[in-house]
Amino acid sequence: MPKTSAMPKTKAAAPAMSLTPNYPGHERAYRAMFLGRLIDTEAPNFLRKAMGWSYHAPNAGHDAIQLALGFTFRPGKDHLFPYYRDLTTVLAGGMTAKEVILNGLSRDEDAAGGGRHMSNHFAKLSLNIHNVSSCVSNHIQHAAGLGRAIKHYGADSVVYCSFGESSSSEGYVFEALNGISKDGTPVVTVMQDNGYGISVPKRDQSANDCLADNFAGIKGARIWRVDGRDVPACFAAMHEAAQYARTGAGCAIVYAYCVRMGSHSNSDNHSLYRDEKELAEARARDPLPIFRRWLLENEHVSQEQLEAIENDARREFAAAYEYGENAPRSDVSTATQHVFAPAYTPEARYAEGLPDAADTKLVEHFEAKKGLGLTLRQGINAALRREFRDNPDTFLWGQDIANKEKEGIFLVTKGMQAEFGPKRVFNAPIAENYIVGTANGFSRFDPRIRVVVEGAEFADYFWVAMDQYVECSHDYYRTRGQFAPNVIIRLASGGFIGGGLYHSQSIEGSLANIPGVRIVYPTFADDAYGLMRTAMKSHGPTVYLEPKALYNDPRTRAQVAEDFHVPFGKARVRREGSDVVVFSYGNTLMMALKAAEELAKGGAGVSVAVVDLRSLVPLDEETILHWVRKTGRAVVAHEGPEFGGFGGEVAALIAKKGFEYLDAPVERVGAKFSPVPFSTVLEAGVLPQPKDIIKAIETVAGY
Repeated sequence: MPKTSAMPKTKAAAPAMSLTPNYPGHERAYRAMFLGRLIDTEAPNFLRKAMGWSYHAPNAGHDAIQLALGFTFRPGKDHLFPYYRDLTTVLAGGMTAKEVILNGLSRDEDAAGGGRHMSNHFAKLSLNIHNVSSCVSNHIQHAAGLGRAIKHYGADSVVYCSFGESSSSEGYVFEALNGISKDGTPVVTVMQDNGYGISVPKRDQSANDCLADNFAGIKGARIWRVDGRDVPACFAAMHEAAQYARTGAGCAIVYAYCVRMGSHSNSDNHSLYRDEKELAEARARDPLPIFRRWLLENEHVSQEQLEAIENDARREFAAAYEYGENAPRSDVSTATQHVFAPAYTPEARYAEGLPDAADTKLVEHFEAKKGLGLTLRQGINAALRREFRDNPDTFLWGQDIANKEKEGIFLVTKGMQAEFGPKRVFNAPIAENYIVGTANGFSRFDPRIRVVVEGAEFADYFWVAMDQYVECSHDYYRTRGQFAPNVIIRLASGGFIGGGLYHSQSIEGSLANIPGVRIVYPTFADDAYGLMRTAMKSHGPTVYLEPKALYNDPRTRAQVAEDFHVPFGKARVRREGSDVVVFSYGNTLMMALKAAEELAKGGAGVSVAVVDLRSLVPLDEETILHWVRKTGRAVVAHEGPEFGGFGGEVAALIAKKGFEYLDAPVERVGAKFSPVPFSTVLEAGVLPQPKDIIKAIETVAGY
């Protein structure tokens, strides 16, 4: 195993390069390193000239390990998740100087995403160089998921994931390495140690000098500790790590000791925390002149050849500079394009999201009682089964979903593993962020793939996964439509089960203001079936919220046609009325229907329409405004807190676009601004009740 060592100075060390299959040759290797340094040095000047590159993290001092990483990666065959300092990596991996500069200057031709992402976030999906976010090292979860897909499909590929040593302090690095070990997937992790996390010295991150040692106890973990300025050692380490990863024996970690020659980025001033002695030592360890000297001393290349290589690189850089300087910026009118990936459009007969009376072939379900239709839980299960039968590239994982007779805490996934096998349906570690992150990564292997995850056993526990939820939300946007994670996130939501904290909260209001994710909330079995099938045929992420208190409620039963699909953004009228309309979903939808019935029976003379929103993002503005015009009085009811809840968005829509039709202020009904307590007595004092909806209806009716 290569160890940290001084750069070899004798001819005896020279054969190490030629013995490494991925080594590209002396001239090509030096040219890539020199070209990378030219760009790296000039990047801050672009900002000074007001041309762009407002974020630049210099890679000087990391050149040797990045050279080896980039050339070990096989473009179009392997997969590379670089981080924001990996400039030389992506040049060696197949990107051109022009493409790197276009990214830095946020030009429209930027291959990563046309300026939608930060500069210095290099990507080119046609080469399998993936677009990663600024959330340090969280792309290791995508790498772990993609590695799982590569193993499942038997592809001859390796996944490379790179980040700084301090990023390994993040918990999701352990989650991913644990998963890579458990699954035996072909993933190589490269940790580039320059001694600092921005201004935080490494000693404040860990007691270990080599932070990879924090993960040494993971089964199969093998760590290559290498001098990150030693080109031959870096190539040897990368080659050995790739070979090891292919065996599936465990985690391959290359830990490269580098040197940070400049500030963390152009927003950092390292002179505030590094003295001149340290900076002089850093300059003395510069990999570029060390590599140049080594090539000369070992007579691999002559001085004349090196000068010719450097001049050639300068010409490419100059041409790329000129091209980037004159390349057009993005058109501001395109700023909101590519927020949502394309959704599946059901057949014309389901355009309104309603069952077709002509459908006679109904879903048969092994648990359904003949003639009674399916419950909400059975409707979800039936949709999953149908899509899994139709599409062999469908997968399901989460916590506690498939172990012998225990098939989900609420039995929603009952029978799935038995029918489709443990390679497609399986338990995940108790790590919500990892569950969502690996789904994102897995779906990158092929656009036909659909991954359904139980994002958390209860929606309340989903907060741990918010990092990866946000990743999913803007993958399509920041790649300018080149990639969308085809992931359906199932969450058992809401209260009325006496569950208390972490088992009874409603979180859709918090999720809905993050653009890029569709959010649906079915209440009845037919909608549950139709929305799931549409979600699993669509591109991009969907949050699928399930009111768990209604899973087995007989009121949710419906006869479900096999071909039924519900389009996104279509509400459904559950009850006609002329005086007041109630917009709702989930548990409060059932309350609204009950309230309307009681008012009709009570002789109050109030005719109440009830509209099931069922699709929150996108929202059916047309149907909402139609019923506001028709009744002139509206109530919005939902289970989450009234303050800051999703109902406020519906009320605001009505106030903005339907104000002239209102005969009374909009009433909102939601939970009190309090956590949902455990005691059922206290729970009733927090969550909305049927009487609250009746009161709201009477208020607007009598205004």
